[in-house]
Amino acid sequence: MQALIRRASKEDLGNLREFLSRAKLGADGLNDETIDHFLLLENEDGSLRGSLGMEGFGEDGLLRSLVVSPGQADKEIFVLFDQMVQLAKEKGMRSLFLATNKSVALPFFELMGFQRVVREELPEGFYQSEHIRHVLNVDNSLFLKFSL
Repeated sequence: MQALIRRASKEDLGNLREFLSRAKLGADGLNDETIDHFLLLENEDGSLRGSLGMEGFGEDGLLRSLVVSPGQADKEIFVLFDQMVQLAKEKGMRSLFLATNKSVALPFFELMGFQRVVREELPEGFYQSEHIRHVLNVDNSLFLKFSL
């Protein structure tokens, strides 16, 4: 089945919140003003199969809410990231960061071009993010950076 990746709109808020909730992720900061920083991966029938969002802090973006339903092809995940890079460039970003506590995902992110960074290298503005404040409280959290 062919997948479609598109930018989320205000009409997608409820569906995206529900999708993130089913994946046990919070929807903090997801609202009318930030929804256009999210990409959706859908099947031909319009059912939501994946998401990837970004919080903007000046020239830096923080990736969040990466959720992909089981059975999605790796290629579709790569395309989702590639489209997010394009969106970040459109928004004037110079770098993208992500936080994870899943070390098993590191090879995937490194294949995408992300490099590990230490907490001290995170932009100061990130500490305004509820997402980052939560991740900082997780002992095994890792941070990665992708330069645009």
